[in-house]
Amino acid sequence: MDNCDPKGNDRGDMRKESDGEKDKQLKNQLNCDEKRQTEINGNVKEMRRGSRTLRALWPSGCTLSKRLAINVSGMRYETQLRTLAQFPDSMLGDPRRRSRYFDPLKNELFLDRNRACFDAILYFYQSGGRLRRPANIPLDVFMDELMFYELGEEIVNRFMEDEGFPKEEESPLPSRGVQRRLWMLFEHPESSSGARIIAIISVMVVVVSILIFCLETLPDFRNEKEMREEYFYKYHSQPKNVSEKMPPPQSVFSDPFFIVETICICWFSFELLMRFASCPSKTLFFKDVMNIIDFMAILPYFVTLGTELAKDHETSPTTSLAIIRVIRLVRVFRIFKLSRHSKGLQILGQTLRASMRELGLLIFFLFIGVILFSSAIYFAEADHNNTAFVSIPHAFWWAVVTMTTVGYGDMYPETVWGKLVGSMCAIAGVLTISLPVPVIVSNFSYFYHRETECVDKTMYNQAKTPLDEDEQAEEENIGMEGRDSDGEFVAIENTCYPLDGNLWVREALVTQV
Repeated sequence: MDNCDPKGNDRGDMRKESDGEKDKQLKNQLNCDEKRQTEINGNVKEMRRGSRTLRALWPSGCTLSKRLAINVSGMRYETQLRTLAQFPDSMLGDPRRRSRYFDPLKNELFLDRNRACFDAILYFYQSGGRLRRPANIPLDVFMDELMFYELGEEIVNRFMEDEGFPKEEESPLPSRGVQRRLWMLFEHPESSSGARIIAIISVMVVVVSILIFCLETLPDFRNEKEMREEYFYKYHSQPKNVSEKMPPPQSVFSDPFFIVETICICWFSFELLMRFASCPSKTLFFKDVMNIIDFMAILPYFVTLGTELAKDHETSPTTSLAIIRVIRLVRVFRIFKLSRHSKGLQILGQTLRASMRELGLLIFFLFIGVILFSSAIYFAEADHNNTAFVSIPHAFWWAVVTMTTVGYGDMYPETVWGKLVGSMCAIAGVLTISLPVPVIVSNFSYFYHRETECVDKTMYNQAKTPLDEDEQAEEENIGMEGRDSDGEFVAIENTCYPLDGNLWVREALVTQV
């Protein structure tokens, strides 16, 4: 009875050992879980410290020194982030906006845009704001690229000024309804069909007025008119007892040309008064060059009308005829009224305004040549009898005609030395004129092509990608899911973290095959 079973003792010892091993394993598992939790908390803290360090390094330029790869339709470019950060309001300068085109598989931005234009865009960032359009890129294509890269309204306006486009100032409109409709009707022909009809009538009246101005100078009409005016002044210059016996002169108001001129002036006056009555600013109205031309177009008629009504026997016929001829000459400027409706005249005015320096050089060179060669031809022809070059001022006309290669032939040298001077004058004139003229022609060609360049107004529908369709939703998801409760960035599944601290979702690629 005292002897125990050895097998039973062994079994008890084994049970105790197994229980101890289980306790050890449980303790080890708890320790591992605690370590893992600690490591996770440490990683989260390190991520938060990293994000803080990243934002701390951003102002110092450490992150800005990194390079960014940009793929433009297969052409790969690389630039520093600090280069793009010079213009943070642009599309490439804003990390959030350029993130829409990031390809995480190739770690680059992919832009399906014009490659030749991007050279100028990248140079804009590299030069600190200097924007130059490539010579082989049309203006409308380059403007589309500027709109895509969102360089800003100020940059675009400055580029338009460099291209020669005048700064567009917003023209104020009248506040009253009736006044605004009248202003649009007479000032903006493209605003409605009625405005176009009024513009056509105005052009036709201008053409008729110019035609009358030219026709009344024909010999048949001119001689009859001059005889009538001379008889009128002779009638009033005679004593009263003599003039009573003479037949009364025919009134100018019965002249057909004067009647047609009166009808044209009535339309011009009506048009000018309507625009003046409906204009939003009277001061700006009088400062406008076109309005001054309109006023000068009708002024000669009223001066002539007042002169005809105020004639009396004390008026000197010679003085009155001279005044009337000068007034008639002023009527020729009425042709500039067509510039309001003619693109060609506007292009000519822009060319002359842009070429004032070249025109000044041309006149200056011509003036020097005229002085030199008129003096030379005078002394070369001084010993010849019956010479036409009796003085240096008389030779000015010959020098101008010869230098401009017109050569009327009314004055020409007859001696050997005179012909030599004439040959040198003709050669110098060709060289003098050929220097500044190409610049003027180039300016005209530029303005002409700029005004007449066809603008494609067709609405094109670009292929939309999931990025374009879900752009706003993705930005909101990134903004909400990319931060924890403390406002720090945390890890998101399927998200790439580049060096500049921005977030790009892998699924949102710019192109799909």
